Amino acid sequence: MMHEKLLLPTLLLVFSSATASELKPFVSDGCSLFPNGTLSQPDQWLHCCVSHDFTYWQGGTEEGRLHSDQALRQCLRDAGHPRIGALMYAGVRIGGSPLWPTPFRWGFGWEYPRFYRPLSAEELDQVKTLSRQME
Repeated sequence: MMHEKLLLPTLLLVFSSATASELKPFVSDGCSLFPNGTLSQPDQWLHCCVSHDFTYWQGGTEEGRLHSDQALRQCLRDAGHPRIGALMYAGVRIGGSPLWPTPFRWGFGWEYPRFYRPLSAEELDQVKTLSRQME
């Protein structure tokens, strides 16, 4: 009898966590705990960080995060700063995990905890809708 009383709440918890939550509007803090550029050009690679934040905001799979981090490193290389790109890449690989309850973690647009998983159709619709509102 006790097991049957626990079954319904447990099933509700499991199914409610599998549904989409509400995606918060996109925000970026730039390069988080790193400078956005040099002293003479303070926003020199800010665009790389905002693009990276945009993919982190959406969340998704572990492979998606790796691609996002590699794109950040490549953007900094293309901007003429390969060493900074390598340093930032190391930082985001360690500090951007969805396990950390930081405002710059993977999937930060969703409620914490949001671990690695593909976005559902409903979640993708939210990303598209909020992305269009930013234009």
